[in-house]
Amino acid sequence: MAARRRKKTQTTKIQPKRARNLSPGTVTYTGKKTTTVTKLDIIDYSKEHYDRFETNNIQEAFTYEDSANITWINVNGLSNTDDIVTLGNHFELHPLIQEDIVTTNQRPKIDEYEEYLFIVFKMLHYDDAEQLINEHISMVIGKDYVITFQEAEGDVFGDLRDRLAHGRGRIRGLGSDYLMFAIMDAVVDNYFTVIEFLSNKVEILEDKLFDDKEDENITEEIQELKKEILRIRKAVVPLREVVNRLEKIENSLINERTNKYIRDLYDHIIQVNESVEIYRDMIWGLMDMYMTTISNKMNEVMKVLTIMASIFIPLTFMAGIYGMNFEHMPELHYRYGYYYLWGAMILVFFGLLWYFKRKKWL
Repeated sequence: MAARRRKKTQTTKIQPKRARNLSPGTVTYTGKKTTTVTKLDIIDYSKEHYDRFETNNIQEAFTYEDSANITWINVNGLSNTDDIVTLGNHFELHPLIQEDIVTTNQRPKIDEYEEYLFIVFKMLHYDDAEQLINEHISMVIGKDYVITFQEAEGDVFGDLRDRLAHGRGRIRGLGSDYLMFAIMDAVVDNYFTVIEFLSNKVEILEDKLFDDKEDENITEEIQELKKEILRIRKAVVPLREVVNRLEKIENSLINERTNKYIRDLYDHIIQVNESVEIYRDMIWGLMDMYMTTISNKMNEVMKVLTIMASIFIPLTFMAGIYGMNFEHMPELHYRYGYYYLWGAMILVFFGLLWYFKRKKWL
């Protein structure tokens, strides 16, 4: 029996999310979205030029290295670490950066190197099943290129790609630093959509709490909502520090004109942080609100039972007295004694009802 218990304990042991006992710089994918093929979406553009194509061949991304245009290389799929290492070695990315690219539980951060900047952040969105998706995004910013790494296909950059394709706005006339800002701005703007969706879920749950219909699953829904806001907070709060540092960083890769947009991005992330904290407090209060609602309903039930008991206690007392089996009870020999007792009991009943009504206990 003891052996069986030990075996069960070993199988249910929580496994660490990060690979252990590996030397620094070891590229090991820690996520769950495994794909056998790494897909590249490459956009090469300038004010007068635009070219886009998709490929599964990592080597084709190297053809734009000597281009005078700005190149955006978006890599979909991180499980094929050999492709990540090949791409990273070609662009001379530090081994620690290559490790962080495939370490999906890495918190948002920014690292500065001589030839490039490296930024990690999280892309949040809800799927069709209304489940929160938290996707790891890494970005490398060079002089004339930007490389983004994401776990799987599907992102929030559709409008950005459309602006690049049709030359809308100023993005085609500016450098890689503005493309970096535009990518982060798209992610942060989608945070507002996530917060709005979360707000609707909180409002629906609040309506359920005050609904007369009892829902046995409401505690589970509150717990799931708590987990969601914690995941959102874990992704959003550290990004404030990243953007703040990005605004103050002195690097030739970031133009002074772009700093103005980064400051605006910082304002947006502060607003998102404030909204997250507000809804975090609201969700934390939902369980207290639920327990208070249950307590109030229980108090109403106890109030009704107490009033009923209070009404029938004197009636039971009167019935008990005249239900005693004594021979010499004068009232038993009255001709209308039975009706007198009924009348007295009815008067007591309605008298107590009137009294409770006057006290507004009913």
